[in-house]
Amino acid sequence: MRFKYILSLLFLLPLAAIAQNGETVIGERTFYFNDTIRNRKLVTEIWYPTNDDRKPSPKEDYPFLTEPTVRNGVYPVSKHPLILLSHGTGGGRMTLEWMADLLVKQGFIVAAVDHWGNTYDHKIAIEFLTPWQRPQDISFVLTQILKDKSLDQIIDKQRIGAAGFSIGGYTVLALAGARLDLNALTAFTKTTEGIKETAIPEFPGLLKTLDEAAVRESFINSPVLKDGRIKAFFAICPAIGQGFIHENQFESVKDPVYLVGAQSDSIAPVKTNVKHYHQLLSKSTLYLVPGKAGHYLFLNEANTEVKKSGIAMFNDNPSVNRHAVHELVGGMAVEFFKRNLT
Repeated sequence: MRFKYILSLLFLLPLAAIAQNGETVIGERTFYFNDTIRNRKLVTEIWYPTNDDRKPSPKEDYPFLTEPTVRNGVYPVSKHPLILLSHGTGGGRMTLEWMADLLVKQGFIVAAVDHWGNTYDHKIAIEFLTPWQRPQDISFVLTQILKDKSLDQIIDKQRIGAAGFSIGGYTVLALAGARLDLNALTAFTKTTEGIKETAIPEFPGLLKTLDEAAVRESFINSPVLKDGRIKAFFAICPAIGQGFIHENQFESVKDPVYLVGAQSDSIAPVKTNVKHYHQLLSKSTLYLVPGKAGHYLFLNEANTEVKKSGIAMFNDNPSVNRHAVHELVGGMAVEFFKRNLT
């Protein structure tokens, strides 16, 4: 495992060189899509390579360390593969910007959506309990992106992938064809271990708000979630693995899947989540970040001021280098998508 880790870091040297030489400039735009049928406003951030003459600039008063971008920069003149990003519970479209940066520098276009009612600044209890709404968000946004005449000119429709973190990891697996068993998941949430896993910091006391009838109705009325337009799936610390108990729940998963976990994850423990998914998805690839790596390691790297606040989500064990892990896992994602989106 240690040898593989070192080899992966060596693989990332070309990425670092590209960043330092400034060969790729990142353009950034915000889109405001509205799914009127499900009554969900889906704000979406899109990053892309740009040849804009303006100098990239950092976001003002931004708490995270990310690449400067050109706001509303000109679109590229050629088509590029598209990667869709799904954030974790109570996160937001910007929380995986580190991955977007790495992907754009390697020629990808990246789109990240705010999942309605499940973001840090917009919390609706039922939206934390109905994760099958999220794949529908991604599919809706993908449709809107491809309907946009300008975006359609720069996206290679045959080369579309998806990546997600935590419940966003489940989201991309559902898009791949994984079918959740709500009864299994509900039964797990009533066990001692399940109660611990569902006590998420992003929404204290969430289970006290649980309306089982409303959740079940939402699940029953959910359509098939597999999206055949997406051809490769990269899931980081995928959650709610307890809702999958049989291999046949993955019989519709035909495309490549890459799973990444954190060895010391206490929010989505590897035993009941990423390793469990890997056991049921026999053809998937699994990589575990070793040591004291925790769940929130995969959020953006915070600036010094935010780190000093002591917020657990932005402070890792001293033995863990968040920046190095981001480059490692980002490099894996780049290689995975380049290999499988051909």
